[in-house]
Amino acid sequence: MVSEQVPYTGVRRHSRLAFDRIPRSRGVSRRRLSTGHRPAEPPTPSVTPPVAPWERRYRRAVIASDLLATATAVVVMGIFLGGRFGMIDHTRRLVPAVGTVVVVFGALGACRAWRSNVLGQGAEEFRRLGRGLLAATLVLALVALASGDTDGRPWVFIVMPSVAIVTMPMRYLLRRGLHYYRRDGRCLLPVLAAGSVETVRDLIDRTRRAPHLGWRVEAICTSGADTGEVSGVPVIGRLDALAAHVRNGGYSIVAVTPDQYWSPVRLRQLAWNLEGSDTEMVVAPVLMEVAGPRVHVSGVLGMPLLRVTAPVFTGARRVVKGILDRVAAAALVTLLVPLLAAVAVGIKLDSRGPVLYRQRRIGKNGQPFTMIKFRTMVCDADARRHELLTVNQGAGPLFKLRRDPRITRIGGWLRRYSVDELPQLVNVLFGTMSLVGPRPPLPEECQTYEPETRRRLLVKPGLTGLWQVSGRSDLPWDEAVRLDLRYVEDWSLALDAMILWKTVRAVFLGNGAY
Repeated sequence: MVSEQVPYTGVRRHSRLAFDRIPRSRGVSRRRLSTGHRPAEPPTPSVTPPVAPWERRYRRAVIASDLLATATAVVVMGIFLGGRFGMIDHTRRLVPAVGTVVVVFGALGACRAWRSNVLGQGAEEFRRLGRGLLAATLVLALVALASGDTDGRPWVFIVMPSVAIVTMPMRYLLRRGLHYYRRDGRCLLPVLAAGSVETVRDLIDRTRRAPHLGWRVEAICTSGADTGEVSGVPVIGRLDALAAHVRNGGYSIVAVTPDQYWSPVRLRQLAWNLEGSDTEMVVAPVLMEVAGPRVHVSGVLGMPLLRVTAPVFTGARRVVKGILDRVAAAALVTLLVPLLAAVAVGIKLDSRGPVLYRQRRIGKNGQPFTMIKFRTMVCDADARRHELLTVNQGAGPLFKLRRDPRITRIGGWLRRYSVDELPQLVNVLFGTMSLVGPRPPLPEECQTYEPETRRRLLVKPGLTGLWQVSGRSDLPWDEAVRLDLRYVEDWSLALDAMILWKTVRAVFLGNGAY
């Protein structure tokens, strides 16, 4: 359905396959190198990977987009404020307008919202953008408070939200354009993969399935043969000669995947040998698959440690999520009253039976609740299910048929565009569901869950989620579980916002819904 499937990092049995970017230190002193830990290979002239013209153009386009969005919002809202609050003096509008633009750009720069390694992929780009806009809002509020200027309040509470409303969609449109080029084989970063044949092969397969991430594995080093191919990619040498191949090949990224060859000493020497090459070193964490805001790299006793904080299921962020859920659900129900009424009439005219379908589902902490949907099947659909078990096409414990004979004429249309799910907004209002979360399971599904799968029940089920925006019913069961668990482990407000944004596109395309 949606090509931008978010890569999963949450199930331990797949731990060897997650990749976290680890910045390589460029500040190792000569004194340290002279204490017996010299690189294993003699220094040779390095080929610095050139910054591709598309990288410069894309970064400039993002900065220009932010400037245009900020200036547009400031000008439009400045004109509105001038007429609404009687700010006739142009100076009184010009000074805060210019100041707002300057503060926004300073905050975005301070929050590293234009770093090349976050542009065009993942939720981190929008998290930094949101952090920068929030910082700019706080600065403007403090300036207005310190100066005692009451005219500053509209700029804080009206102009800055308008800047965010304009800036984020423009960033997303630029990202969609970049992903279009990448699916066409352009705007990709050359990668040298180094590790065991199995983990390297998996990395190659993942990069090919998700070209929007921007990686293209062009060469491989392994601990076995120094020639041959893996998934059509040439093997150019062994792991002990990796640094020389990186320096001489001009690769943007060297991806180190698990292999018995790697030890802390060898990885440290590799990092030292790559100094000056401008190649980013990416190391796969071997012990677990966790990513996102829970992962922090810090130095303790001279050792780099990967700190993994516990998932947060309570606290201020969860309170904010609950408030936003109810406010948004109430607003959507109010706006969609005409559509809901029209669908109800259509269901009544199409077939006999109730408009709504009620079903028992399992919610947070295993508590059952009644989920409501628009009825899309004939009234005796549940009784006829056992007749169709032999032709079940659903993944795992799910029961699905691409051409289910029980679906009514209007029901097929409702399912394709997920209109049948809209009554679940009432569940969100009552607090049994969230706008974003794992798919709400049936009681019989939960009886088959393994202990790790039951972690899906640690949070409220959602109207939409990673499962829904990444393929819906077309996804294998293991992949659906991986995505739900990844959401549980790495939840953030930025991830919720990204999923909601993608849901709109997923609904209009209608792929994987049956």
